[in-house]
Amino acid sequence: MIKVAFASEENMGLESRLAYHFGRCPYYVFVEVEDGEIKGVEVKENPFFGSHVPGAVPQFIADEGAKVIIAGGMGPRALDLFRRLNVQPITGVTGRVKDILEDYLAGKLGGAEPCDDHKGSGRRI
Repeated sequence: MIKVAFASEENMGLESRLAYHFGRCPYYVFVEVEDGEIKGVEVKENPFFGSHVPGAVPQFIADEGAKVIIAGGMGPRALDLFRRLNVQPITGVTGRVKDILEDYLAGKLGGAEPCDDHKGSGRRI
């Protein structure tokens, strides 16, 4: 079983739109997958939405048991923190959680680069 977290703009489960920036999204969709099948979906509010606590969101995602975080974008410090917490970050993705999950399970997604807002700055997570 693996748990995949998605930064989300909406509280609509698998139908939610992926958020551009993982730390400033209002929700996270957590999907448990086993042998390629969805076993559970849970939406949680971002407990740090509207506030900036360096390192708090990566720790929250890791504490929820996620092994993968998928978001539109993420800064270099967050990428590093996720990797240190053994959570694989995947960025540069847009669309609905359901479709993105399908691509992830098919092996079509991978890799993470700092988003344009953060390249070279390392100042925000």
